[in-house]
Amino acid sequence: MYNAKVMEIFKNPQHMGEVENYNAIGTVGNETCGDIMQITMRIEDGIIKDAKFKTFGCAAAVVSSSTATGMIIGKTVEEALQLTNKQVIEELGELPPQKIHCSVLAEDAIRAAIADYESRQGK
Repeated sequence: MYNAKVMEIFKNPQHMGEVENYNAIGTVGNETCGDIMQITMRIEDGIIKDAKFKTFGCAAAVVSSSTATGMIIGKTVEEALQLTNKQVIEELGELPPQKIHCSVLAEDAIRAAIADYESRQGK
């Protein structure tokens, strides 16, 4: 069902946990499948210095979270907002069609965290 790259990331996810002293948090879920994803970030001067995730869900949800957080660290907020679920899937090589929604959750959680950050900044 999953390719070798997806399985390797699932066995050894990166960026798991919660960023210490985060200033951005986004939590999203999918009622249909029950996956819940939370991303925390530390943003300084418009740059994402750190990002971590906590995910309750299937392998594709964990892998999408791990991959997406890795893709935004070091990026500007504007660059992170441009990340799409399709880019996450391309980075992974592929996801089964029935698991595409997991990559969408990762995109949505990043957007939610950035919205939280901007709200804290008075934007």
